[in-house]
Amino acid sequence: MSFDEQQIERYARHIILQEVGGQGQAKLLDSNVLVVGAGGLGSPLLLYLAAAGVGTLGIIDDDRVSLSNLQRQVIHTTDGIGTAKVESAKRAIEAINPDVTVITHEERLTAENAMDIISAYDLVADGSDNFETRFLINDASYLAERTLVSAAILRFDGQLSTFKAYAGDGHPCYRCIFREPPPAGLIPSCAEGGILGAVAGSMGALQSTEILKELLGIGESLSGTLIIYDALSATFRNVRVKPDATCPLCGDAPTITDLSSHVAGA
Repeated sequence: MSFDEQQIERYARHIILQEVGGQGQAKLLDSNVLVVGAGGLGSPLLLYLAAAGVGTLGIIDDDRVSLSNLQRQVIHTTDGIGTAKVESAKRAIEAINPDVTVITHEERLTAENAMDIISAYDLVADGSDNFETRFLINDASYLAERTLVSAAILRFDGQLSTFKAYAGDGHPCYRCIFREPPPAGLIPSCAEGGILGAVAGSMGALQSTEILKELLGIGESLSGTLIIYDALSATFRNVRVKPDATCPLCGDAPTITDLSSHVAGA
C-alpha cells in the first residue's frame, strides 16, 4: 500500500526501523486485533496499538466508566464517567489516530458468542479481570486458531505470555500452565486486593509490544515463556513452559473440543 504525507510523518519512527519499514507498517494497518476488556490492561494496550496504526481494533466490554477506574484505566476521563467503556475507549482512539477503525462489542464474552467474535480477528489480547473469562478466551482462541497474548495484574505483580498452541509442537496453551480456574475467593480481584495503577500501565505496554511483534513477525515470540513481574523489587523472571501432553484442550487426548464446558459463560 502507499502512504499519504500525514501517514509518512505519523509512522516515521516505525518506518525507519529495519525490522518494520514501510512493509511492516502496511501490515499493521491491514491487521485487526480484538481486545477483551477496556480496563486497567486494555487502556494502555489500546492506546499503544492505536498509536502504532493497527488498522482495526475490536473492543469487548459490558462495563461503564466509574470514578474508581480512573486511577489506572488511562484511556478514560472524568467527563466520561457513566459512559460505556467501549464508547469511551473508541473516542480516545479516534482522537489519537483517525487511521484506526474501532469495532465496539458492548457485551460480555460468553460461550455463546466467543467463537463468532474471536474468529473475526487476527489476534486476541486478554485484558480481562476474572479467571472464568480468561479460560474462555484461551479455549476459544485455540479452537479458532488465533494467537492469544494474555496479561494479568494484581497488587504489585504482573504476568504475561503468548499462546498459540494451534501452531503445533513447542507451543503450550494457558491450560498447560493453569489447568482450571482456582476456587472462588481463593485469589482476590483487583477490587478486593488492590492494584498499583502504574503496574497496569507497565504490563499493558509490554502486552502491546508482544502483539506488535506477533503481527509483524519479528523478534522472539513469548510462546513457551511466562514473564513474571514484581514491581516492588523491580525484577522480571522468565519461566519456560512446555506443552502438557495431558492438557484437556491441546494435549494428546483432548476432552475440550468446543465451548460447551463453559455452560455459564463468563
